[in-house]
Amino acid sequence: MRIGGGRFPWLLVVPALLGLGFLVLPFAGLLARAPWSTLGTRLLMPEVRDALLLSLTTATAATAVSLLLGVPLAWLLARTRFPGLRVARALVTVPLVIPPVVGGVALLLVLGRNGVVGQYVHAWTGYSLPFTTPAVVVAQVFVAMPFLVISVEGALRAADRRYEEAAATLGATRAVVFRRVTLPMAAPGVLAGAVLCWSRALGEFGATIMFAGNFPGRTQTMPLAVYLAMQQSPDAAIVLSLVLLLVSLAVLVCLRDRWVSAP
Repeated sequence: MRIGGGRFPWLLVVPALLGLGFLVLPFAGLLARAPWSTLGTRLLMPEVRDALLLSLTTATAATAVSLLLGVPLAWLLARTRFPGLRVARALVTVPLVIPPVVGGVALLLVLGRNGVVGQYVHAWTGYSLPFTTPAVVVAQVFVAMPFLVISVEGALRAADRRYEEAAATLGATRAVVFRRVTLPMAAPGVLAGAVLCWSRALGEFGATIMFAGNFPGRTQTMPLAVYLAMQQSPDAAIVLSLVLLLVSLAVLVCLRDRWVSAP
């Protein structure tokens, strides 16, 4: 057998198959142990339903906030030059590499009742953000927005700037150019980034449990419900895990063409 004009690399086949099996086998085990006969009933259980609805709601809200803040940030990183640009780009990607639980601790120290900023908010308004539903959204935005920023920045860098220059030459203001020219050209990147952001927010665990806690009906999202269910009802944990798995697979299938060119 030959590939690409040369001999087939048999020495790579075995480790490649082992790697693929290592990645696929856990999911196969999840499917094999799923309580298919009671799946519908378990999805309608109050704790499962509440966690699912809360996750969908907060992930959608986090994506909306990320779009509002992340698209301008991506434009700033892609189209401007200022001192500290590399540092700013590195700071944007920090949430991607640090453990999410560290992000949760950082949010608590800044926005908590005695935090750097939270203490003043609490003193002026009496409101404490941690361990509330909005805290879930904040935690999700912190860990998920970098996915959107990176995707949109890449799309903006790849866009042909001559169209923007032509629009400006014809008298369009910067706001009009951004709305009518820049955004449409970057739309695929914005969409891909938004979907990645939403799916990452849906699966967020570490920052959420540290900053928002694990209160059923208020801050208990699906990943937190999985963690709790494994100690009380493993079948319910499997059902929630299946939902998260199917969502992740759907996202990756839909976005595959954004990363891999068709042969």
